[in-house]
Amino acid sequence: MRQAADHKGKRLGMWLFLYTEIILFGGLFVLYAVYLSQYPADFFQGGKDLNRIFGAVNTIVLLASSFAVAASITAVQKKQKRVSVFLISAAILCGLIFLINKYFEWGHKIHAGIYPGSDALTYGEPGRNIFFGLYYVITGLHGIHIVIGMTLLAVALVFTIKERISEENHVLLENAGLYWHLVDLIWIFIFPLFYLVL
Repeated sequence: MRQAADHKGKRLGMWLFLYTEIILFGGLFVLYAVYLSQYPADFFQGGKDLNRIFGAVNTIVLLASSFAVAASITAVQKKQKRVSVFLISAAILCGLIFLINKYFEWGHKIHAGIYPGSDALTYGEPGRNIFFGLYYVITGLHGIHIVIGMTLLAVALVFTIKERISEENHVLLENAGLYWHLVDLIWIFIFPLFYLVL
């Protein structure tokens, strides 16, 4: 009885934390919308300068990782430890692939002289400067959340291997999964806002 109450409290705590994350990114998306209304042409041009292939690949990678996390929870509930360990590991690998793609994407932009404070943005169109400023802030913040999510999943992986996460006690994996799903959901908004802006 007490254990069930503890699990319920942990789930509620995670939902409250996720709510603060939604407010954070929601505020940034509102800021994006305000500036988009002021500089639509510059935002459109900025979106054309981003590589949609990188964005699309990262979207697919994160969707696959979300499926893996959800399936890992089901596997734990069915006492399929090896399957769960494999799926959590696959989700972590997907997160790593995402970060590697983002590293190369950012590297290409920086090499081309498109980064906050660069001459190309500072002395260019103000809307373009704002677009890429928001791009680096939002995708950078999202990248930090990916690293945090991977860390949570790594902890859940170790606990699953040591059988501290089991069919009767898997709230840690569920909470790590909730966080990971939120990170993926945020990217679903980031992708069209920056890469498919019309």
